[in-house]
Amino acid sequence: MKAKTLPGVMALAALPLAIASTQVQAQSTEMAIATILPENMSNNEVYPALIHFKNLVETRTDGEVTVSIFGNSQLGSEVETASEVQGGRTLQSTIITTGAMSSFYDDYQMMTAPFIFDNWRQAWAFFDGEWFADFMSGTIEETNMRYLGTFDDGGGFVAFTNNERLIKTVEDLEGLNIRTEENPGHVAIMKSLGASATPLPWGEVITALETGLADGQFNAPVLNVTYNFDEVTDYTTLTGHVYNSAAWLVSEEWFQSLTEAQQEAIVTSAREAIAIGHGVAGALATASWEESCERFEECYIMPPAERQRMAEIATPAWRDWIVNDFGIEADRVDAFLEEVARVGEAVVEQDVNRYGE
Repeated sequence: MKAKTLPGVMALAALPLAIASTQVQAQSTEMAIATILPENMSNNEVYPALIHFKNLVETRTDGEVTVSIFGNSQLGSEVETASEVQGGRTLQSTIITTGAMSSFYDDYQMMTAPFIFDNWRQAWAFFDGEWFADFMSGTIEETNMRYLGTFDDGGGFVAFTNNERLIKTVEDLEGLNIRTEENPGHVAIMKSLGASATPLPWGEVITALETGLADGQFNAPVLNVTYNFDEVTDYTTLTGHVYNSAAWLVSEEWFQSLTEAQQEAIVTSAREAIAIGHGVAGALATASWEESCERFEECYIMPPAERQRMAEIATPAWRDWIVNDFGIEADRVDAFLEEVARVGEAVVEQDVNRYGE
């Protein structure tokens, strides 16, 4: 595990004292939750959802469980906080994105699959469905953490930004050098689509685009406008070729120390908070895309037919990587892809049957 930053260590060291004080005063059980996102009600989907969760839990348990939220990486990185949650003593819960989650639970690497969702309705139905809940139940045995739900990291769907040209077809990616996360799955996807891939840590992205080390990058539109990528790139295309997500986890040891009524309050409140998070994420992503079109020289939404062309190229390459290089069993990968497709078809059929006939 990476060495903890000093502020993170100090905050974690102070937690037991804060918890003890709270327990003495209110005879309650503390649930401390960590997130790397700011404690801001308007620029991310996680913090408003956690505030709603806090209100629900404390009301439903009549104050027996109190919730404390530590945002903006106060308690350390995602890997550091998840490691603390495994013990459940100083920190009971955290939200971590795909890369960090995969370091604890290998199967979560399947969330890097390209073009898995066509729209938010499909994504939410999948993440909130029984199949995925069962899929994530393996975290209890493998990590000593229980899965509560999935947030749409930055709105989920990503958009390219680049300096060379507006990307309208897969051919427009040919020869572009695209910065990716340090994730081999993303590298495999870019190479399959004809681009070069330059994996770089987040802190080096702007410099790489300014100096020409990379021609472009992809991120959720929320991040593209928040970090002013329009100042270092000219064109943006909403492709949604990757869906960013973040898993919400709670210490299994701590969870089992609760009464059944308290456990029920935690689970049901988390599920409502996730629903709130979905809505906030969609609204923020939509507003950020509109702002992108105002700030970049040109913007473009990739139509379904072209997304399908790209998917037919990228998905086999990604599957080959995750099976033969990463090492997840082919049957498990295929079952995942089949369920995603089934959910997508079911959502369309349900909507048409209910509202279109």
